[in-house]
Amino acid sequence: MLQGHQTWVFNSMPVIRASAAVGGPFEAEGALHDDFDRLNADIWMGQDSFEKAEKKLLEQACDLAIQQAAMKKADVQFFIGGDLMDQIISSSFAARTLGVPYLGIYGACSSSMEGLALASLLIESGFAQNVLTATSSHNGAAEKQYRYPTEYGSQKPPTAQWTVTGAGAAILGREGTGPHVVAATIGKVVDMGLSDPLNMGGAMAPAAVDTIEAHFRDLQRSPSYYDLIVTGDLGRVGHGIATDLLTQHGIKFSANQFNDCGLMIYQKEQPVFAGGSGCACSATVTYGHLLKRMKKGELHRILVVATGALLSPLSYQQKESIPGVAHAVAIEM
Repeated sequence: MLQGHQTWVFNSMPVIRASAAVGGPFEAEGALHDDFDRLNADIWMGQDSFEKAEKKLLEQACDLAIQQAAMKKADVQFFIGGDLMDQIISSSFAARTLGVPYLGIYGACSSSMEGLALASLLIESGFAQNVLTATSSHNGAAEKQYRYPTEYGSQKPPTAQWTVTGAGAAILGREGTGPHVVAATIGKVVDMGLSDPLNMGGAMAPAAVDTIEAHFRDLQRSPSYYDLIVTGDLGRVGHGIATDLLTQHGIKFSANQFNDCGLMIYQKEQPVFAGGSGCACSATVTYGHLLKRMKKGELHRILVVATGALLSPLSYQQKESIPGVAHAVAIEM
């Protein structure tokens, strides 16, 4: 099942039985608004804090995925969840509501594909029949924790990115119809010494490149195998760096074959600086837009490379650099 040094190949090809993407009012104005299963008009979600609002988003996505799989919560053996909040409280508190055996993960914004890879591993091993995996983020909550509260109105440089308010969830099973997870490349932590929390695309780009190269090396594939390869949330800055590095290393893509979820989710005129970010960025784009395109027959093979910046407020205050990690999951129809 392990091929090469970093890649799992799933012979049982776990099925994504159902998925769901939910977002907030800003995402409703974005380029992919039609591919969300639910869009909320209130960024507060009727709650008294952004953190509680994020929990509601995650609960919505999980409930919708379960409903669309025509299942009950009791049919789900495990829930794998992750987010950006202290001690992944959004996932843990959503798990409290779900009442499903819970595995909490933290890979920052790479958590979406980390969760999908681990869910597939549980299915492949035979230790579960149905697994729910989900991630979330909230603009107001993330800005308050990692940078400045949005109420502060601080100025940002062009390298900054806009945290997606939303959540994405998927139900994986051994049987059913839908796209299959065929392989996953687990990334290494890569740190090139960048320390600016307002340029996380630049910090994560080397990790994305390392994982993409490992995926092609382990499986002895070329980029032409895939219809589309997307990174998680590198934005314009990080995506440009990754493209340049891959080109230098001899990996080239055809037109429109290599993209980034952070560049896809919003309209060009929306004030998102270098693009979208957050755990919900790759989760909503993948579990909403990309899987819908696969079911329509527009895409047959995709590689989703979710990227994460592994900083914390404490590490930043202690003048640490920002390590990056990226996990790649290959999905085929």
